[in-house]
Amino acid sequence: MTTATKTKAAALSGQISRTLGDFAHGLTYDDIPADIRERAKYLILDSVGIAMASTQHEFANCILAGIQAIAEPGDCPVIGMKARLGMRDAVLMNGALVHGLDYDDTHMKSVVHATAATLPTAMVVAAREGASGKDVLTAYIVGMEVAIRIGEAANFGFHHRGYHATGVVAHFASALIAGKLLGLDAAQLATAQGVVCSTAMASQEFVEDGAWNKRLHPGWGGVAGIMAAGQAKHGYIAPGKPYEGRFGIFKNHLADLESHVDYAAITDQLGDRWAVVESAIKPYPTCHFTHAIADSALALRERHGIEATNIARIRALIPEDTVPVIAEPVANKKRPSSDYDAKFSTQFIAAACFERGKFGLAELEDEALSDPAILALADKVDCEIDPNSEFPRFFSGGMVVTTKDGGEFIHHERINRGAGDRALTGEEIVSKFTDNAMMASSRERAEAVQSLVLSLDDSDAQSLAEGLTAQ
Repeated sequence: MTTATKTKAAALSGQISRTLGDFAHGLTYDDIPADIRERAKYLILDSVGIAMASTQHEFANCILAGIQAIAEPGDCPVIGMKARLGMRDAVLMNGALVHGLDYDDTHMKSVVHATAATLPTAMVVAAREGASGKDVLTAYIVGMEVAIRIGEAANFGFHHRGYHATGVVAHFASALIAGKLLGLDAAQLATAQGVVCSTAMASQEFVEDGAWNKRLHPGWGGVAGIMAAGQAKHGYIAPGKPYEGRFGIFKNHLADLESHVDYAAITDQLGDRWAVVESAIKPYPTCHFTHAIADSALALRERHGIEATNIARIRALIPEDTVPVIAEPVANKKRPSSDYDAKFSTQFIAAACFERGKFGLAELEDEALSDPAILALADKVDCEIDPNSEFPRFFSGGMVVTTKDGGEFIHHERINRGAGDRALTGEEIVSKFTDNAMMASSRERAEAVQSLVLSLDDSDAQSLAEGLTAQ
C-alpha cells in the first residue's frame, strides 16, 4: 500500500462525514415520502418568489456588477434576471437573491436559512448536468437535512461566537449536493466535506452596522461546495473528521462552547425524521427572531385599538440569546441606517407595526426608515429578557405596552407564526410568493413560475432554471 493510499484510508475513517456521505449517495427520490417532497416544493416556491423580489433592490444589481467585473463567460441562468453567468458565479448570485431580503425560511432550532444554503447549488449544478426535476428535489432535500442538522448540533454556538450559521453550514450541505449531482461515490462525498472544513466561515459583523455581507454567505458556501466536490471526484485527500476532529469545525469555531455540541444530532434518525418540513416560512421580511414581536404589536393594536400616539412605553420581551442580534447596540437599533439594519431591530419593528398597522417590504424603504413618528416611538421601546421563552424550539416573544392614559396591555406569542403547528399553509405560501414575484413580473408570469416549481417532479432542471429567468 502506497503512502498516498494509506493517507486516504486514514482520512476516510471519520464517522460523521462518512455517514452523511452514505446518506447523500444512497438517497433516492422514491425514498422520500410524498408529503415531504410536496412541502419541499413549497419551500422552493417561497424562495423563488423572494429571489424575484430581490432583483428590484439596489444590492442585486450591485452584486451582479461586481461578479460580472471579474467573471469568465458563462451560460447559467439567474433567477429573475437576464444575466448569464458561469456555474459558480450563478450559484453565488442566486444565493444572494434568495437570502437578500431576509424573508427566506428558517429552521427554529438550528437557526439556519436552509433553502438559501442549498437551493442555489442544487438548481444550478443539476441544470448543468442535465439532471431531472426529481434529481433537483432529491439533492435539495439531502442538503436541507445536512444543513439543519449541523446547525442543530451547534446549539446556537455559532451565533454566540459571532458566526452566521447559514454561511457556515452552506459549505457542507453544498459539498454533498454538488457531489451527489456530479456522481461522487460515498467515500468521495466524505472527502468533499473534509475539503470545506477549511472554507466554512461567515462573520456576523454585519449586525453592527447593517452591512451587506450576509447576503453573500449562502452562495459563497455553494461556490466552496462545488469546488470541494470537484476536488474529491479527482482524488483529493482531505481530513476525515471535519466535524468531530481535534481541529474540526466545532472545536475551531466554538472554542469553549464546543462542550455543548450535540454531535449525535448530525446523524440521528437520518432518513427517518425529515427536518426539511420543520423549516418555517416567514410571514415578515425581517430576522426571524423578531416575528413574535411584530405579531404581538399587531395583535395589541387591533385588539385594543392602541394608537401609536397614546403609547408611553413598550417593553419588548425577547429570548436572551437573541439580544446581541436584534436589540444591541441600542443606538443603532433605534435609528437603523439601512433596510438591512432595520431587519434586525426589535425597536424599529415594534414601532413600525404600531404606527403602520403592518410590516412588509414597504416598511423597509427609506421613507419608513426616516419616518419621524416611527423613530419617536422606537425611542420608547426597551428590550427585556422573556421569562416565558421557549427558545430555541420556538422564537417566542411578547410585549407589555403602557399607554399615556395609564393602561397596560400584554400579549405573548409562545410559538411564532410560520413555525410548528402554526406553519403557513400551501395557500398562504402561494399568496406570499405571488406578492413577491409580482414586484418583478406580471401576475401571468408569476402563475407560470408557480406552476413550473410545483410540478418540478415532472420536469427537468434545465427547464426549471430557464423558466425562472426574466422574460
